[in-house]
Amino acid sequence: MSRSFPQDFIWGTATASFQVEGAATEGGRTPSIWDTLCLREGAVIDKSDGSVACDQYHRYPEDIEIMKQLGVGAYRFSISWSRVIPDINGEVNPEGIAYYEGLIDALHDAGIKTFVTLYHWDLPQYVEDRGGWANRETAYKFAEYVAAVARAFGKKVDSWITLNEPWCAAYLGYGNGVHAPGVVDYHKALRAVHHLNLAHGLAVTTLREILGYDIDVSVTLNLAANVAETDSAEDKAAKRRADLMSNEVWLGPMLEGKYDPEIFEATKHITNWDYVLPGDLEIIHQPLQNLGINYYSSTHVQGSEQELSQIGNPVPAQEHVQGLPPQGELTAMGWNQEPQALTVMLTELTKRFPGLPLVITENGSAWDDEVCEGEGAKIVHDPQRVAYLNAHVNAVADAIEAGAPVAGYFAWSLLDNFEWAWGYTKRFGIVRVDYDTQERIWKDSALRYSEIARANAI
Repeated sequence: MSRSFPQDFIWGTATASFQVEGAATEGGRTPSIWDTLCLREGAVIDKSDGSVACDQYHRYPEDIEIMKQLGVGAYRFSISWSRVIPDINGEVNPEGIAYYEGLIDALHDAGIKTFVTLYHWDLPQYVEDRGGWANRETAYKFAEYVAAVARAFGKKVDSWITLNEPWCAAYLGYGNGVHAPGVVDYHKALRAVHHLNLAHGLAVTTLREILGYDIDVSVTLNLAANVAETDSAEDKAAKRRADLMSNEVWLGPMLEGKYDPEIFEATKHITNWDYVLPGDLEIIHQPLQNLGINYYSSTHVQGSEQELSQIGNPVPAQEHVQGLPPQGELTAMGWNQEPQALTVMLTELTKRFPGLPLVITENGSAWDDEVCEGEGAKIVHDPQRVAYLNAHVNAVADAIEAGAPVAGYFAWSLLDNFEWAWGYTKRFGIVRVDYDTQERIWKDSALRYSEIARANAI
């Protein structure tokens, strides 16, 4: 039985600047923290970098044509901060502006709405050199960059997203150092949490001051779908601790204007939070048109006797929290598949923040793909990715039927791309990229996604 989605439901695809653009030294762009990390021995599994990636900087007309063929109504992409403002003096780079203006105009000409992520992890190296997200000043530098972008593109942008997954920027960047800038320091990670929150609030106020209050603005969070393994008090306490440090550090300040006091208690052995200054929470707490959710998998947790966090855990203050090995068929990332956890997340968010529209800004899966010769054309048969897509779009439909105001779904990703510390070894695209030739090759998942988007039904 076919299940229809609301008439104005948005179907889109998503990418990020460092993962797809390439042209790392062209058009006035200067290095980001990811350019720097890629040079560090052992940081990227295949020793690759983002200097070419999918070469979307030169090939975006081809990629827009693919989107037209897919029948999607929106494209979520990010802007490279160091392409727009290449050095600390803050002067705007006209070549960088011209590139994104060309991309935005071409998307609109194709009838595709633009969802612009202002920060998707590629902090300019010159900002990191001054302390990065552990430094309060970075939030204000971010606001200056946002102001430059807002003045350049104005109402051409259909929807603004301040940050993508600040959890990753703070915890993978400064907690266990797996992501750029590769710092291992829980104190700096928690400072980064607050300064990312502050950056979000400053960005929202900056956008509205320049463009008016009728603009569409949100943030994208990768909320952890923590599932208590049993109903025991110990397992429920473990879930609570995991939720506090992964989810509440963002939801509380951004949507309620407060940090849960339990956060301060849980982290008092790491930091005293003296960098939360008077007036900060008022800045951070801004009304949003929607909330972006990135979802891939769940984590089952149980209580533990251990007094210390698991070694290598990017998240601070995870004492007595034991993450269990994922079960069932795992994706190429080693992640489980639990679509029902997405339904639960969406319905619980709706109960807590009634009336706030939700958008799935990323959802997808990595598998080992092989190219086949189809009828006169190359094709990738990826039944596992198709199954994952079907299951998770159905999970969104379940949430809508339960009353969740989900307004859109963006498949991650349009293209195979540079997958951060995994380099080019993991493929999330619904369209394959041959990195030697830059040929785009459709996968069965792209065909299936096109069916869903065109029918507005699953």
